[in-house]
Amino acid sequence: MKAINFVVCLCMAFMLSTFNSLAAREDFKSFLHKFTSSASFQYSRIKFPLKSPIVLLQDDGETEQTFPFTRDKWALLDSETLKEGRITEEEGGVYISRFTRDEPAYKEFEAGYDESEPSLRVVFELIDGNWYVTDCYNDWYNLDLPIGELEETVHTMQEENKSFEELHP
Repeated sequence: MKAINFVVCLCMAFMLSTFNSLAAREDFKSFLHKFTSSASFQYSRIKFPLKSPIVLLQDDGETEQTFPFTRDKWALLDSETLKEGRITEEEGGVYISRFTRDEPAYKEFEAGYDESEPSLRVVFELIDGNWYVTDCYNDWYNLDLPIGELEETVHTMQEENKSFEELHP
């Protein structure tokens, strides 16, 4: 009888802990709204440095050089940037933005022109019940950017961030 009571208690404890972990999970839509409407919240939910570094070509055009993707290089993302959609432009190009992976604990958003490499890729992961950005590719920093222009590009992006921060502190 004691063994049966022990097993029942053990099962109840397991079910309760599973329920609590599911209840503690942050809703992605709520997170994304807050992420795109508050600069301070956005910065707090990015795991810097990101998993993938920024890769640029040296002046010889062949040698790659990597830079950690740190907070100072992050371009703040607004709700329009992370909005799913399909836009056909007058010139005929089709810009597509969508979640290419939409799993309970992992989401990947991509945006760019149809039939070309994405110009933006953002990876969201659920960690300890909260959503975080863990990786990103942003066209601000692509192989066409000369290393000598990295500092100027970071400065320009930081100026744009200041505008975002004024609207969405």
